[in-house]
Amino acid sequence: QVQLVESGGGLVQPGGSLRLSCAASGTILSIYTVGWYRQAPGKQRELVAVITTDGSTNYADSVKGRFTISRDNTKNTVYLEMNSLKPEDTAGYYCNANRRVLAKKYEYWGQGTQVIVSS
Repeated sequence: QVQLVESGGGLVQPGGSLRLSCAASGTILSIYTVGWYRQAPGKQRELVAVITTDGSTNYADSVKGRFTISRDNTKNTVYLEMNSLKPEDTAGYYCNANRRVLAKKYEYWGQGTQVIVSS
């Protein structure tokens, strides 16, 4: 059974930093494209950052230059380093892993971790 477990969220002051982790079990995360999504109350879930199997990354404009997504294949984990946090970054952050084999798509979500940016 594949599981993704996020951790690292919490309460941080504006300008502060957090590092989120997405640890996988039951599969090898390196064969998946992994994305970090966030959802604030009353808003739609949005893609924040994504890393492909070859290490290519892409970011939402709102977090470019502040967030960094990376993967440690030896730990079967993907990270989201968040710096210069703003109150508008407050949201639940969710990890998604997906891959396609021929016509079949495999997709998994974690349970989320809460980030609150407030003074």
